[in-house]
Amino acid sequence: MVSLLPAAIWIGVSALSAPGQTAAPTVITPPSNIASPGDTGLRAHTNLQMLASPPLNAAPTSVGPPVTGSLYQTPASLACIYELQPQTPGCDPNVVTLNPAGGSRAIAVVDAYDDPNVYEDLQNFSTQFGVAAITPSTFQVVYAPAGGTTPGSCSGAATEPPSAASTGWDLEESLGVEYAHAMAPLAKLYLVEAQSNSNSDLYCAVSVANRLVAAAGGGEISMSWGTAEYSAETSADAIFTKPNVVYFSGTGDGPGLIYPAASLHVVAVGGTSLSASSASGTFISESTWQYGGGGASAYEPKPSYQYGIAGITGNRRQTPDVAADANPFTGVWVLDTLVSGPGTWYAVGGTSLAAPLLAGIVNAAGNFAASSAAELTTIYTNAGFTDIKTGNCGPYMGTFAKTGWDACTGLGSPKGYSGK
Repeated sequence: MVSLLPAAIWIGVSALSAPGQTAAPTVITPPSNIASPGDTGLRAHTNLQMLASPPLNAAPTSVGPPVTGSLYQTPASLACIYELQPQTPGCDPNVVTLNPAGGSRAIAVVDAYDDPNVYEDLQNFSTQFGVAAITPSTFQVVYAPAGGTTPGSCSGAATEPPSAASTGWDLEESLGVEYAHAMAPLAKLYLVEAQSNSNSDLYCAVSVANRLVAAAGGGEISMSWGTAEYSAETSADAIFTKPNVVYFSGTGDGPGLIYPAASLHVVAVGGTSLSASSASGTFISESTWQYGGGGASAYEPKPSYQYGIAGITGNRRQTPDVAADANPFTGVWVLDTLVSGPGTWYAVGGTSLAAPLLAGIVNAAGNFAASSAAELTTIYTNAGFTDIKTGNCGPYMGTFAKTGWDACTGLGSPKGYSGK
């Protein structure tokens, strides 16, 4: 089980640099993102990296970044960079204010444990950045029962899960719902909370999310967690085949591949880094995130949507399929108040960010594929992504980005709504 470490171990280790300072903040790995060898195939970890909490104890008075002068991303700046809205020159997070405006049907974010502050945090996050407001009819927290003896089965009553406080799962939940909502603010949003981070409980929560999303006419499920691949993983693949539901999962925050991103029935989302001018705030380019996961599955066969794709060789499933911002140094603002109280903002990255970003963008694209395989067929046969051609990743940083698909960023990062 995830250790309930004191918050001081991982929160506030270093402060974000104030405008004009050059010292880089320290990357912090919360307990939820620390896996042990005994967890393989049994317990999942998040894919979450953070910097440190700015010393904010109340809501900022103006709309926009909670710390002015910083270049951590906002919903509007991501909409600019990924061409989801008409571009504002420079895409400076301190200047750009045009947020994504689409979305319909439903998105479900699946996570472990309970964050009782998540509704209020999402309300205040939306107000802070000018994103469409949520209501009890547009955002709902749903508790999943305890997992059963087979993947995807559930048993018992859906009681409130144990608290996520001081585990890192609270920040994971805030990140997932805030950026899925930011990318598709008009979609019905669910947070499905599993009783624990065991695979059986999380798979049970996915089965609950399946019913919710399907009942809304279809949509997306974001799963930003995973475990190292294990020999029985293919027995769980059927969980990710609910008709009219498309699944997204981060590929991890280190070399190699994790499950469920490795599944044939999941869109595997890797990580990128965004470069900007510290002097002007102008967006410069996008490259690999060196710690993004990816590679060939040990157990999953090569899917038909990867046949004939230049660079994809062998007879195994290859990941990632696509990628988005995940570097914590170029990450996003997240509001999470469960541990440190009102006004606690974090700069957050990891492929736990990239997965809900893509889920929201695909939802707002409005095509609503009949399955992940259908969505991936669309992705692999259209030019809806910006090819990332610079940077490296993988063991010893020995895998390099190149023209076309590669094991660092797949086909690349989102470019508008077409091809999705």
